[in-house]
Amino acid sequence: MESKHIEKYLNKDFRKPHKVPKRKSSDIPPNIFTRLAAFLVGLGIFLFIASYAPSAWYSLRSQGGKIISNYLLDTAEEAKAVNSSAEEDNTPYKPPFDKSLSLGAHLVIEKIGVETQIHEAAYDNYEEALKKGVWRVPDFATPDNNSKPIILAAHRFGYLKWSNIFRRKHSFYNLPKLEKGDTVEIIWQQRKYIYEVYELAKGDKISDYSADLILYTCQDLTSDTRIFVYARLLKI
Repeated sequence: MESKHIEKYLNKDFRKPHKVPKRKSSDIPPNIFTRLAAFLVGLGIFLFIASYAPSAWYSLRSQGGKIISNYLLDTAEEAKAVNSSAEEDNTPYKPPFDKSLSLGAHLVIEKIGVETQIHEAAYDNYEEALKKGVWRVPDFATPDNNSKPIILAAHRFGYLKWSNIFRRKHSFYNLPKLEKGDTVEIIWQQRKYIYEVYELAKGDKISDYSADLILYTCQDLTSDTRIFVYARLLKI
């Protein structure tokens, strides 16, 4: 009898799947939900910091934007003197009129995701324009009058209230990523003016006033070094 019992045990097929009872949701340890909640909270904090940290750091290190603001004014005054003797161009180039385009003034730099309005402001109120994004320095050219260069300036890091999405779209945060041959578009009175970048430079002042378009911003938070982009109008 004992040998038969052992033989029966040895012949048993242990390869058959063993049925595991289904786990009820009530059996899941509560600490899993706690960990998940903590992870989501941590992720939210990280995304918030990633979005606003650049502007917060800039505000603390640059006294709320005063460094770039003072520099913009100094450069504008210098450029006024340099261009005071510029010859007038009596036959400015105008691309075809397109009624589907905006009536306002807009800047589009596809490569770095900029698509924003160009703001006008006098020298004594230019910071209000910079708070909104891109400022056109007055007393210089407009796209339909290219006797002088167009000068567009913007903060790079901006203000605490700016989100990272706003900063990338409406300021010059990614201006250093431009390269020679890249194009910049200005929509002006329902005409599209296209400019090609021919030079990028760093320094403390504009060095080439022969350009048709000059874009510039600060390089970092505390340095006086600025990033300049020089471009020529494409007459196509």
